[in-house]
Amino acid sequence: MSAPWDSRPARVTVPANQFAALCRSSPWRWDTLQFSLYWMERDDQPAALPVRAWLRRPTDLRVETLQGKLLYTATSLEKSRDDFYVAATPKSWLLPPALVTPVYTDEGLVWRRPEAAYGDPMFGGGRWQAVLDPVECVGPAPIPNNLPEQRPSNLTDMVEGRFANRKVWLATVNPRTRYRPFTPEHPLAPGPTRIAVDTATGVCVYSKVLDGPFAGQGHKLGIEAVDDYLLDDLFTDMDFNLTDVSDHVPWPIPLG
Repeated sequence: MSAPWDSRPARVTVPANQFAALCRSSPWRWDTLQFSLYWMERDDQPAALPVRAWLRRPTDLRVETLQGKLLYTATSLEKSRDDFYVAATPKSWLLPPALVTPVYTDEGLVWRRPEAAYGDPMFGGGRWQAVLDPVECVGPAPIPNNLPEQRPSNLTDMVEGRFANRKVWLATVNPRTRYRPFTPEHPLAPGPTRIAVDTATGVCVYSKVLDGPFAGQGHKLGIEAVDDYLLDDLFTDMDFNLTDVSDHVPWPIPLG
């Protein structure tokens, strides 16, 4: 992931409301994602071993080292629902985002998010959730112009760009008192932070804190596949011996 930025002589500006709508859009822009993730410290030094992950919303996740060693799997395929329903709360009955309809802009981005069971399966906690769904930077709905103090952050220097050969929108996020990270101890923007959001998926593929005690920290995420079909075997310890329909299935006929 070295030298990920593509040089571009022209800087095309992006309206703040459109950038915010893109940050709200991830739950409706993809179902499966394969990516590599690098957490960075100061001077672009790795903070932890990079990983490769396969994620299938809403519950399934597989994480490996870049060399292919399995680190973690999570799925609901092998779990009973009994305890879930016995201990149900109003929140547990919320539908996944894919089953509810947000308010869209004319460009097909999310203007206002409905109440839903947001959250992707995570590995290692921290900023993982905000990277996949950076809504914490902008809030679930637009704030009226006469109430700017209620905005979670102030967005500046919004432009188009490219990251790892994919189109992104970049902005500097300046968090305010209303900023509420998904994981309180690990905000995506603990101070003024430059972020890049992939326009096709709404995933935050790059971040770097510009100032403050966390200056230099951030991440780089390389998207490798979007909405590929992923077999159940990938997320379970059990081998279901499922057949790849693209392969020929032999049908031996006994002699005699």
